[in-house]
Amino acid sequence: MFNIQGKKAIVTGETRGLGYGMAEGLMEAGCEGAIVGTSDKVYEVAEGFCANGYKCHGVKADFAIRENVYVGFRECLDKLGGDLDIIVNAHGIQRRHSAEVFPLEDWDAVINVNLNSVFILCQEAEMVMLKKGYGKIINIASMVSWFGGQTVPAYTAAKGGVTQMTKEMSNDWIARGINVNAIAPGYMATEMNTALLNPENPRYREITNRIPANRWGTGDDMKGTCIFLASHASDYLGGAIIPVDGGYLVK
Repeated sequence: MFNIQGKKAIVTGETRGLGYGMAEGLMEAGCEGAIVGTSDKVYEVAEGFCANGYKCHGVKADFAIRENVYVGFRECLDKLGGDLDIIVNAHGIQRRHSAEVFPLEDWDAVINVNLNSVFILCQEAEMVMLKKGYGKIINIASMVSWFGGQTVPAYTAAKGGVTQMTKEMSNDWIARGINVNAIAPGYMATEMNTALLNPENPRYREITNRIPANRWGTGDDMKGTCIFLASHASDYLGGAIIPVDGGYLVK
């Protein structure tokens, strides 16, 4: 029931960090992948996957621009032969300012990329999946789906929106064969958290001391949950937000 050999998958935001790990995990399990990044690096990453024996297509698209979301999705679909079984919406940006001075242009940028484009990609994927009565939509939530975070009001608002949107879409589509769920990564050693990763930073020590696994996560830690949600093993799971956090949430 965990077999996803031959499935067609789109993974966004995959040129680094968590997206890269999940894309690699899906292709290791036998998927054909279309990966999306904002720079030419996506082509290098796709070539690297192909050199390792995987079937992978690179697509360059900036999801800060609404029209590019549609264009990027359609290019992915074309490269996958017009079919789609799995989409993992792992792209995102971060802006850090205290709420009282948070610039509106940064608010708009984060909401556009982290929430609005995710809605569009889910909607576009659903149109393909409903025709065959099968599909797996995997969104990426966050620890701030439960907590407020600090100096990240736009990111918190966007991830809260993704969490609730995931639940609503599941209600709309699960009876028609489409599972919509989300993974909530804990504190991950990725570029997005560079500001927090300095061991001399008191916030770094505070976070690490709360993680029962006693380490920050990596893209490899996302693979198993992603494969589960992409497979028939999750056919009766809908609107779930699964924390992959080393136990942080329950400490």
